Amino acid sequence: QVQLVDSGGDLVQTGGSLRLSCAASGFTSSNYAISWYRQAPGKKRELVAGIGSNGGSTLYDASVLGRFTISRDNAKNTVYLQMNSLKPEDTAVYYCNADGAPVPWGQGTQVTVSS
Repeated sequence: QVQLVDSGGDLVQTGGSLRLSCAASGFTSSNYAISWYRQAPGKKRELVAGIGSNGGSTLYDASVLGRFTISRDNAKNTVYLQMNSLKPEDTAVYYCNADGAPVPWGQGTQVTVSS
């Protein structure tokens, strides 16, 4: 089955850390750049971070630069998002997406940061 499965979300306090995982199956994920997005209640889905197909290039939204790190392990078909120094404004459902791949969005994983 062609899919992306997001996991790792949780409830944490301000300043805490989480690591999200995006597990790909049913397609060759190493051929695609993969990005993490998030959507907070009442807001549009926004790009958080992206990583090139071989992991050699990354990009980050200004709001997470220096706090979040995206990485990938192509042998495991998994992309990670390490989130440190979390803030209440990071609260959202986080989704990964393989850019240009014929794969549907995953179910997302909820991250809640309490103040």
